[in-house]
Amino acid sequence: MPSRSIPLFPLKTVLFPDGLLPLQVFEVRYLDMIGKCIANQSEFGIVSLAEGSEVRKLEGRDVLAPVGTIAKIDEWGKPQPGLIRINCIGGVRFRILSSEQLKHGLWMADVEDVEDDHNISIPQELQIASDMLQSLITSLQKKVGEGGELPMRPPFRLNDCGWVANRWCELLPIPLTEKQHLLALDNPLLRLELVQDLLDQLGLTESV
Repeated sequence: MPSRSIPLFPLKTVLFPDGLLPLQVFEVRYLDMIGKCIANQSEFGIVSLAEGSEVRKLEGRDVLAPVGTIAKIDEWGKPQPGLIRINCIGGVRFRILSSEQLKHGLWMADVEDVEDDHNISIPQELQIASDMLQSLITSLQKKVGEGGELPMRPPFRLNDCGWVANRWCELLPIPLTEKQHLLALDNPLLRLELVQDLLDQLGLTESV
C-alpha cells in the first residue's frame, strides 16, 4: 500500500476501527492541528504512548506504538477560548514507517494503511461473546433512552468477529499494552478468541 504523511495525536488509550473517542484539546500544538483538520475536512492518527506523557514536558521522551488508527472528526465545538471538544470515529488502522517530532511538539509520521479486517462470521464456540455484547447494548439502550448516547454506534455488526472483538477491547478493563496488541492483530478471529479468553478470566461468562 502507498504511504502518506499524517499528524499524530499520541494518547494513553487505543482507538479501534469504528470506535468512538471524545477529546478535549487545549495544547497549542493540537489546537492548531485540529483546527486545520476541521477546516480541510482531513484526518489525523491516534497512536498509543508506550512511554511518555500526553501533555508535553521538557524532560522525558515519547515512545509511540507502531500501529495506530485514523481518527475522523464527527462533531466539534469551542466551549471557550483555547479549548476544542471533538468526537472522533475510528477509521482504518495504519502502521508507522517513520516519525518525527516537530519543533513545536507535534508528531508527524509517514504511514501505510493496514488492510481492513475481513468479515468473518462468528463461530459457535465464540457466540457467547456476541450474545453478551448484544445483551449489554440492549441494557444500555434501555438505560439511556431513545436518542441517548451509547459507547458504540450502529450498525451493530454482531455476527462480525472483528466488530465484536473491537467493541469488547474498548470496554474491558485491560492494560494498554494488551489493547495495543489486540489492535495490531491482523486476524479478527484470533482477536475474538483472545477477547473471549479475557471474558472468561474476568469471570464475566460465568453468569451467562
